[in-house]
Formats: sequence, C-alpha cells, structure tokens
Amino acid sequence: MTTPVRLTEYARGGGCACKIPPGELEAMVAGLGPATGTAELLVGLDHGDDAAVVRLDARTGLVTTADFFTPVVDDAYDWGRIAATNALSDVYAMGGTPLVALNLLCWPRDVLPLELAREVLRGGQDIAREAGCHLAGGHSVDDEGPKYGLAVTGVVRPEELITLDAGRAGLPLSLTKPLGVGVLNTRHKTTGESFAEAVAVMTTLNRDAARAAVAAGVRCGTDVTGFGLLGHASKLARASRLTVAIDTARVPYLTGAREAVRDGYVSGGSRRNLDWVSPWTDFGGAGEEDVLLLADAQTSGGLLVAGEIPGAPVIGELLPSGEHRVALR
Repeated sequence: MTTPVRLTEYARGGGCACKIPPGELEAMVAGLGPATGTAELLVGLDHGDDAAVVRLDARTGLVTTADFFTPVVDDAYDWGRIAATNALSDVYAMGGTPLVALNLLCWPRDVLPLELAREVLRGGQDIAREAGCHLAGGHSVDDEGPKYGLAVTGVVRPEELITLDAGRAGLPLSLTKPLGVGVLNTRHKTTGESFAEAVAVMTTLNRDAARAAVAAGVRCGTDVTGFGLLGHASKLARASRLTVAIDTARVPYLTGAREAVRDGYVSGGSRRNLDWVSPWTDFGGAGEEDVLLLADAQTSGGLLVAGEIPGAPVIGELLPSGEHRVALR
C-alpha cells in the first residue's frame, strides 16, 4: 500500500503563518514608493492595504493582488481550495469583485507526484468557479518546497472602496469569521489530526460578507490573515489614526482552538505577531491564552470591518487616538 503524502511535512511554516514577520516586512519596503504609472493610483503602498487599486474611469477601479503560501493541510485538494479562497479575499476585503485569476505554483517535481499538484490546481479551480472568477492559466516553477496561490484582478466602484485609513471614532468593529485556524493547523501539522470546521472556515469565500459590508456603507476594514487579529487591527488603527478597542469576551473562536493553545500548538509566526504589536498594545487584564489567540496567524480568515453587518459579531469599536493603537478590555 502507498503511504499517504503529508504535504505539511514539506512546509517550514503553515499557510499565512509563513509570511515574513510584519516588522521585518515594513523595514524592508520602507521608502520603496510605487513606480510611476499613467493610471490614477487610488490605493498603493501607504498603509499596507490588501490590494492595489487604480482608477479606470469615474465609476470603475481595477483591483489587483497576489497571494500564495506553503501547505496548511495535508489534503492537496483542500489546500488548493484554501489558498484560492485566501487570495480572492484580498479583492473582497477592498469591497471589490474578482474577475480573473492566474495560478501561481511552485512544485518539487522530483519529490512529489504531479498528480498531487493537479489536485491542488483542481481545488483552486473549484473555488474560482464558485466565486464566478475566471481562472486562466498561470505560472509554475520547479522548487524545493510546494507553494500555491493566485494572482487576482477584480473591479470596485471607487466610492465603495474599503480601506485601512477610512475609520471614524465611534464605529463598531465586526469580525466575520472565528479565529483559531492557526493553532489548529499547527496541531494538524504536528499530529495529523484533522479539523473539518477549520477547513470549512478557510474555504468559505468572503464574498457575501464583503457585499453585506458594502451595502451597509462600510468604508474601513481589512481581512484577518497572517498578522493575526492584533496585527491587522494595529495596522488599521495606525492608518486611521485611531485606537482599536477589542472586547476579548466577544471574539469568536473555532472549537478546539483554546485546547490547542493550552497544549502548546502556537506557531512561530503567531509569537512574532505578538512581539510586533506589544509596544503599541494595552493588554489590560487579558490572560496569556487570549493574547496568543488574538495574535494567532490566520489563514483565509474573515473580514474585520468598521460597521455592523448581518451575522457578524461586534467585537469592539474605534476610539479617538490614545496612548495605544490597540486596547483589550
């Protein structure tokens, strides 16, 4: 019998937890402004938004992004679905609609069978189909470790753009997916245990949440991925020059997430997130377990939006700028 391939054994990190740490990334790109182009740039490098946007005409903005990562689960088809959902999320997080995507695939062809790569691509194709987004070709390279994602292009109405810098004091903060996929994925990578709820969350498109946010007049938000809720909240607070207050008791978590933290399944990426946000965060009376979960590196997480939308719990609010960017209470 053939032994099943555990894809996560070929990954140094899992999913969005394998990102370059936020502090190192910001230092690396500091001073690198966008190249001058002919189209009007509506969203660029200023605040680290989820995608770039240029104006095509008075009613249309072009949204473009790219996202790829190492295996987060062992099942090739599920990994393809998760990576595609995550890449499409960047367009939804801007209030846009994805139109066309290209595959980005790195594959160790002498180590892993190409049949597995096909399953990864099939997973991405099925998610693109669900999103109503063309998936037309892409690019592949022979690499030491498997990586997969998409380059995505979409459209948005400029007046409906959702950005990090549009927050206003007094607005509530809503979160559209529960946290905890990071610690559960780390447990999966270590033990082989599977978590169907986590896979279901990571393969749920942010399309409906984005549409609801736009309909509700939301103009400030982001998706919650590799920098954890604390990291993405801190970026939003900095861009909008406000303080993000988070009610820790209101934050939803996946089943088993707390147990995974207690059992020590916290990724290095999550701990780096916590180190990065600590100087600008008032942790109040939050315990270590809550703090680690709030810093947990998410893969294909939900939207964090300044406003209320149906079905999404309100987990905090935006306050006038204070001593800290983020305050837990």
